[in-house]
This record gives sequence, C-alpha cells and structure tokens, in this order.
Amino acid sequence: SSRFTESKIFTDLIEELPITREATTSRVVVNNEVLRFLLFSFDAGQVLTEHSSTRAVIVQLLSGKMEFTVGDTTAILSAGDVVYLAPDDRHALTALEPCHMALTMVDMNSEPIKNRD
Repeated sequence: SSRFTESKIFTDLIEELPITREATTSRVVVNNEVLRFLLFSFDAGQVLTEHSSTRAVIVQLLSGKMEFTVGDTTAILSAGDVVYLAPDDRHALTALEPCHMALTMVDMNSEPIKNRD
C-alpha cells in the first residue's frame, strides 16, 4: 500500500523547485489513496489549458500572480489566494508573473482511514 503511515516535515520545497525559464515544473510531495499534494512553479506566460479532475482540489497561490478560470468565472489570484474546485469542474490558468502554487487533491470516494487506537 502507498498509504503514508508516518508523519513527515518537508522543508525548502520552494527553493528546491525553482522557476525555470518558459517552463512549468511540478513535484509530488505527498501521494496516497486519499490525498495528493503537489508543488508547481510557472514562469510568466505559462498556461494550463482547460481540464478537470475527478478529485476535489484546493489550489493556493504561494507567490506571483495568475489568471484562474473556473467555468465562466475568471479571477486574478495573488499570493495567499485559494481556489476550491469541486470534482469534475473545468478550470484553466495563466501565470501572469513567475509563480509558485500548491495543489491538494482529495479523493472524495476513498474509504475513510480507520482509527488505529
């Protein structure tokens, strides 16, 4: 099983995922049956075209500015802003400046983790 059974502290994530010229890069930090957490870096002008996820998603912009579209709604995100995406909602983004972004995906259909008391 790929389930995380131990807690872990991650440091220096942003330093280890530098913004690369004309590129989008990502790193999977946590991945188990329920939760997937990724860090992204985008150079200015990078685009993720419209797509959707079967999981619920929380996006938090950590640095920079980006244009984020959900369905027919578009907003300019700044550092600290958060987007919640319901499963299967279509979304897209354009980095207006070099950006770092955190992405958490939650599988709403996974079995709850049993307490091990």
